Amino acid sequence: MSINPLKQPFRYRKIPLNQPVNQRLKKAKHTRTTVKRIWSYLIEEKVKLLLVILMVLTSSGLGLLGPYMIGMAIDDFIVSKQKAGLLIVLVSLLIIYLLYSLTIFLQNYWMVGIAQNTVYSLREQLFSQFHRLPISYFDKRKHGELMSRITNDIDNVNNTLNQSVIQIFSSIVTLIGSLSVMLLLSPLLTAITMTIIPIMYISMRWITKRTGPLYKVQQKDLGELNGYVEEIVSGQHIVKAFSQEERVINDFNERNKHLRLSGFWALTFAGFIPKVMNMLNFLSFALIALFGGILVLKGSITVGVIVIFTEYARQFARPLNELSNQFNILLAAVAGAERVFSVIDEIEEEKDEQLALELPHIQGHLQFNDVSFSYENTAILKNITFSARPGEMIAFVGHTGAGKTTLINLIARFYPYKNGSITLDGVELNKIKRASLRSQMAFVLQDTVLFHGTVRDNIRYGRLQATNEEVVQAAKDANAHAFISRLPKQYDTSLDQAGSGLSQGQKQLLSIARAMISNPSILILDEATSNIDTITELKIQEALKRLMRGRTSFVIAHRLNTIRAADTIIMLKDGEIIEKGNHPELMMKKGNYYSLFNQ
Repeated sequence: MSINPLKQPFRYRKIPLNQPVNQRLKKAKHTRTTVKRIWSYLIEEKVKLLLVILMVLTSSGLGLLGPYMIGMAIDDFIVSKQKAGLLIVLVSLLIIYLLYSLTIFLQNYWMVGIAQNTVYSLREQLFSQFHRLPISYFDKRKHGELMSRITNDIDNVNNTLNQSVIQIFSSIVTLIGSLSVMLLLSPLLTAITMTIIPIMYISMRWITKRTGPLYKVQQKDLGELNGYVEEIVSGQHIVKAFSQEERVINDFNERNKHLRLSGFWALTFAGFIPKVMNMLNFLSFALIALFGGILVLKGSITVGVIVIFTEYARQFARPLNELSNQFNILLAAVAGAERVFSVIDEIEEEKDEQLALELPHIQGHLQFNDVSFSYENTAILKNITFSARPGEMIAFVGHTGAGKTTLINLIARFYPYKNGSITLDGVELNKIKRASLRSQMAFVLQDTVLFHGTVRDNIRYGRLQATNEEVVQAAKDANAHAFISRLPKQYDTSLDQAGSGLSQGQKQLLSIARAMISNPSILILDEATSNIDTITELKIQEALKRLMRGRTSFVIAHRLNTIRAADTIIMLKDGEIIEKGNHPELMMKKGNYYSLFNQ
């Protein structure tokens, strides 16, 4: 059954139209700030911008000169039936309109360059900002929604800069020029024409008061839809495994309906603008024809002046029409730009202290001393104390939500700690440069991440300057060389992000090879052997033993038989250490670890 948008619950009505004055001023100020910020990018192209302004002024002047010469030709040559000099006027008109076309082309050509450079800078700045934000920022947001900001929102800005900036400036210049000439020709007709301005202002104010908030709702709905699509496409195996296709489609349709409704109402209100402008244009022409005819009959003005005045009245109305249309596009761009700038203005990951140290070689002696950590006012870790000597293997066990992954994030400085002390080789962890710390760490995670590129590229990601021979050796050490050799192009076989064509175990072996080639001092394994078949698990276990040899290793595992050789096993519950020791010691205690192991 078809759905009539007009009968659907209109979410826009939740947006208060009669807001207090201070709230409206705050929103207006925010919009002006965004426009000024976009202008700060444009002004970097000063030379091209000045050329564009010059071409706009020239084209506007030529556009005003043409109708004036046509009106004069009507009075001097057509009404008086004189032919001498008419050819010169016609040739002059031809030159004027050729130059007019040339200036239009040049201003568009240069403006496209300015717009593309501006959008390039915006996109580059936004993408760079993604890499300066803390991990916690991405934990709280859908990846597809963030992708929407770097694509859809910036495209809105791009379209506006390409189409609207020139038209807005040109319309303002043409508006001023047309009004000036109209006043010179006939102040009375000009006053009559101006009677439509109050109606136009009231109409535009009523429309734009609604389109602005609606464009913001539309961009928000679009971001949410993109985030949901990215989430579902990434999890198609789970969706199909649990036969959730119908529910997922219904959820998508609900979000799609919200986007359709917000888009429908935004475009519906925006569509009122040209209709209102056309109606007012016809009213203006009717008034000029009526009162202009009366003035001609009285001999106050000539027919040529009426022709000129009608053309200038049209040119006066056209910029107003264009300004109103471009104002809607500008509102959509501002809504997109605000979403982009909201990311750029996010608080970045805490910078290294000014006197932060560069550790050329980490030994791997890590000490936690009474460390507590809270995330969004929720206590995650409480009074954690343990130590790891160089080359030791430390295993974290416990039920979901016990705090295992948070410990790893603190070790890697993905999250900042405030309470307690964490030292590495005797140096406070937050006084070590992040780049120095992370460059000597390697991660092998449960969810293997591969990048677009060849097998060789994915292994070399651990150390970009590694030679081809080192890549092959790392693959051999990780027990990955055998299956790589069977691939169509071996190490030059192209992979996508999902690692299509590779099993989960093979992708994990590539991840281990990537860690091997980085030659880390500290190794972090997070459920590295889960969801792996028995034969592949043996290969992975052998590769991991080789990888962990001589390195301080931190392991998260639910399969407790994989950590029996750990030097220290730390059992966590609700963010606290409840048991600590090696496997034989904990089994002899017959406590929580013993119960978990025998489940």
